[in-house]
Amino acid sequence: MLMLILGVVLFAGVHFIPSLAPSLKTGLQQKLGDNGYKGVFSLLLLASFALMILGWKSAATTYFYVLPVSFRLLALGLIAIAIWLLVVSNRPSRLRTVVRHPQLTGVAVWAVAHLLVNGDSRSLVLFGGLLLWSIGEIVAINRREGLWIKDEAPGWGAEVVNIVIAAVVYGVLIFLHPWLSGVPII
Repeated sequence: MLMLILGVVLFAGVHFIPSLAPSLKTGLQQKLGDNGYKGVFSLLLLASFALMILGWKSAATTYFYVLPVSFRLLALGLIAIAIWLLVVSNRPSRLRTVVRHPQLTGVAVWAVAHLLVNGDSRSLVLFGGLLLWSIGEIVAINRREGLWIKDEAPGWGAEVVNIVIAAVVYGVLIFLHPWLSGVPII
């Protein structure tokens, strides 16, 4: 379990540097150059993923709760919303006029969905940790950036494209989930 915890902490810590310690980021960029900083950032993230994956596989697990099976449908709906949020984080969307941080909000929704159907200790560490990180990151970025200047709402055609992309990604993830995580969704 320690490896899993270290992976989540490393992931969150690396991501918190720009929002909570901008002077550290600037200092590292001056020492390493912009590409050097990005390289170290990427390597640390890869290390965090390795720790999370290996920690997940090696951790003994304890069950704390089991929610009714009906929560699976709610979780599937939340995952669809999370994927839509992740898609619009890099595309023009009307949703960006309502949600300031669609990518981080998508991670939070994804984590909540997983916590609804996984009440074991590994899941609480991984999904709970990523939920806390995403909420903390939203708060930190909002403090740093101040007033939210909203994007202009694009036409409805962009929204239809976003929904189609999200639906395709959703379908692919449902299909690949057994191979990615070892757990079939349907």
